[in-house]
Amino acid sequence: MRDGPTARTGDPPDFLITKEHRRFVEFAEACKREGYIGLCHGVPGVGKTMSARRFCNWDETSRWIQRPSWPAPDEPAEPPADLGVTNVVFWTPSVTVSPRHLDQQIMDLCHRYHLAADEKLQPEPSEDRWFTPLRWYVELVIVDEADRLRTNALEMLRDIFDRHGVGLILIGMPGLEKKLARYPQLYSRIGFAHRYNALSPDELRFVLQHHWERLGLALSADDFTDAEAVAAVARITGGNFRLIHRLFAQIRRLLEINQLTTVTAEVVEAARETLVIGTN
Repeated sequence: MRDGPTARTGDPPDFLITKEHRRFVEFAEACKREGYIGLCHGVPGVGKTMSARRFCNWDETSRWIQRPSWPAPDEPAEPPADLGVTNVVFWTPSVTVSPRHLDQQIMDLCHRYHLAADEKLQPEPSEDRWFTPLRWYVELVIVDEADRLRTNALEMLRDIFDRHGVGLILIGMPGLEKKLARYPQLYSRIGFAHRYNALSPDELRFVLQHHWERLGLALSADDFTDAEAVAAVARITGGNFRLIHRLFAQIRRLLEINQLTTVTAEVVEAARETLVIGTN
């Protein structure tokens, strides 16, 4: 089972470590260490999924543990350095996932992780390794888009949590905690809750500085034109990471088409007009 493509997510190519990401890491480490269920909620686009995938290095790990028997030329040649150390798997349910498929898919990911970690950390070959991993490595399961799960699927997650003693993080939209409160057996096991916020003004400027650099420009605190553009971006995006990335994709296009070398408030407004921006 493949975890799914990552090239279509529209995420920036460079991950920027913000204060919100560090807060998420502290939250995830606590869930993993204590073996609790944790809830992470926030409006779309603030970076919840990106932080979770970064925390467990899932882009590299998933490619390695799910590589085919005869890997393609672009498949990784060496396992990730943190395989068998992070001990976290990341899973996103389909809209119509059934409890049986949920159990199969998560257990398949865990089993593949165990086998890959065994292969890396215990290099001595074992004929029955595929059937009996030497140890249980996974300490935390992260479930993205948890809002999609219905009652029976949530009960299956609780069963996995109880049977295997792993930590569990459910990521979803604001209001996820109220939905889960209707299931007391699951809700009573929740130990931590984390709200993932939009970028603060200082974080926004830090992120925008990197976007300016990707355009080959310098963001100057002493330039009124830059200050106007930053204010326009802040007003349009509200510090939403995904909106910032989409906006700058259009800004780059406008600069190239019009052969401009400066990001102005007018350019930002023109880029905004090409986007469909909903309310959070």
